[in-house]
Amino acid sequence: MDRIKALELSGAEIVVRCLQEEGVECIFGYPGGAVLYIYDALFKQDKVRHVLVRHEQGAAHAADGYARSSGKVGVCLVTSGPGLTNAVTGIATAYLDSIPMVVLVGQVPTKAIGEDAFQEVDTVGITRPCVKHNFLVKDVKDLAVTIKKAFHIAQTGRPGPVLVDIPKDLTAQDCEFLYPDSVSMRSYSPITRGHAGQIKKAAKLLLEAKRPVIYAGGGVILSNASDRLTELVRLLGVPCTNTLMGLGGFPGTDPLSLGMLGMHGTYEANMAMQHCDVLLAVGARFDDRVIGDPEHFAQNRRKIIHVDIDPSSISKRVKVDVPVVGNVDDVLAELLKLAKAEACGNAAALDDWWRQIAEWRARNCLRYDRASSIIKPQYVIEKLYEVTGGDAYVTSDVGQHQMWAAQFYKFDKPRRWINSGGLGTMGFGLPSAMGVQLAHPGATVACVTGESSIQMCIQELSTCKQYRLPIKIINLNNRYMGMVRQWQQFFHGNRYSESYMDALPDFVKLAEGYGHRGLKVERPEDVEPALREVFARKDELVFVDFVTDQTENVYPMVAAGKGITEMIFAEDL
Repeated sequence: MDRIKALELSGAEIVVRCLQEEGVECIFGYPGGAVLYIYDALFKQDKVRHVLVRHEQGAAHAADGYARSSGKVGVCLVTSGPGLTNAVTGIATAYLDSIPMVVLVGQVPTKAIGEDAFQEVDTVGITRPCVKHNFLVKDVKDLAVTIKKAFHIAQTGRPGPVLVDIPKDLTAQDCEFLYPDSVSMRSYSPITRGHAGQIKKAAKLLLEAKRPVIYAGGGVILSNASDRLTELVRLLGVPCTNTLMGLGGFPGTDPLSLGMLGMHGTYEANMAMQHCDVLLAVGARFDDRVIGDPEHFAQNRRKIIHVDIDPSSISKRVKVDVPVVGNVDDVLAELLKLAKAEACGNAAALDDWWRQIAEWRARNCLRYDRASSIIKPQYVIEKLYEVTGGDAYVTSDVGQHQMWAAQFYKFDKPRRWINSGGLGTMGFGLPSAMGVQLAHPGATVACVTGESSIQMCIQELSTCKQYRLPIKIINLNNRYMGMVRQWQQFFHGNRYSESYMDALPDFVKLAEGYGHRGLKVERPEDVEPALREVFARKDELVFVDFVTDQTENVYPMVAAGKGITEMIFAEDL
């Protein structure tokens, strides 16, 4: 293990030096008793910027948004006990979506561990199910190498959050600072290069297919493989569909794009998935929101190629024919070489396949009433896309607004769509937008949210004020927990139990109370002018409260437990 020159530092200073050695520019946190020595060490330096959030959940979400949009490891720092438990939701959010994060947590002094000390929780036990790995540091001499391991594990293989639990007494102790240039762990050696024989089988199947589909997920974006995927799709001239997490991995405006698939995906994407003869799944995991009922999905036989860096994801829900374990970008590079060397022999069949897809597209499954005198939420997203030129970073909370953003904002670039897919965390939108804005100071950042979700982490408006973050909040306000109400309408006899958000705040005054600008929009004809005014205010956070149609639902929709092609359309009700 190569080491840099040693010097004597306190444990707290070692933590900060480790962050500096890893090139960390920004961390998100909230101080407390168990991490005060670390905060003191942060105060004495100026290389690592600390951003003070207003709740530890916000710290984790902000680090998450920073990581998703930049491709770097996000870092947050919280204290013991409630500091950690407040952050668990954000840690779990990152874990379900495979986001590289390092979570630094204070712990009670070593001798007090296990004695129910003030602000003590079993951090390792609580977080074990929702982290890629966690460490409890027991000796200050192990602190530097443990943090090095945390960064290595977080960003290699299938990424994920790694937690380091640091007892307070260790941060006050001195020892030599020896930071390794690299680490090697015998028990951790992720595969990156796919098996050559399997890749050849995959290429042969793709080139011989008559009805091929490429199904791309978040792994394409996490492995920075969007360019390779785009080149492969265009070379083969085959249809490509993206998951919610994979939007932007292939340009949404490309004619070869079928849009998003799954529960609220397009008719053409779902039908193509079900009726293809060869399916290439890249960095995706066949989860329940994508393919619905696995038995229904398996009714139509097709050859399935599955490329993923995580072997546990392969054949987990759907049996595949050609598994390829490896880094998506590396595997796609090999596939491209083989595809360029061989000519596709099924041009006529591919033409027939595209004619079939054109028939499915003609259904126009995303249409809505454009003549309404009430603001339709889809219209707001369409205008948001136009006004920003499709070039904004868009974060979202979770619910109907999230699905409308995914359907109507056409993402052409990776890392522009920032949302909680696996855990579905309300409250994610605003703090993740803070992380995005801090990662890209001059960029246009829009947070698409709803009146229920935004209140979950509304206190982060204070953080935005302190750090002058000019985020634009697009609140689709239908005075309901929209997706909950939609399910209650479809499956619970229109009994809207506790889904009506009574006693809503005046969001304009609320924004102004935090020192920002607020704007309320109630007529369709005012939507575009309002958005143009808002995005012209480059240096201000503006909260735009769009009063939208209470009855609007997200279509198409596949009910839970149903097959991918058993879709509900607006005209069916």
